[in-house]
Amino acid sequence: MGEKISAPSSSTGLIRFYDVTSSNIQLDPRAVVAFAAVVIIAELLLHVIL
Repeated sequence: MGEKISAPSSSTGLIRFYDVTSSNIQLDPRAVVAFAAVVIIAELLLHVIL
């Protein structure tokens, strides 16, 4: 963080999105895929049962 980033005068005041972290929540992609698979399987089971 000690290095200062300079911007051209035409883009001064614009947000540089690569500098901004929108969330501190870090999820493992495998967990997201597993959760989606569980939801899909539960939905299919509910359609079969009901």
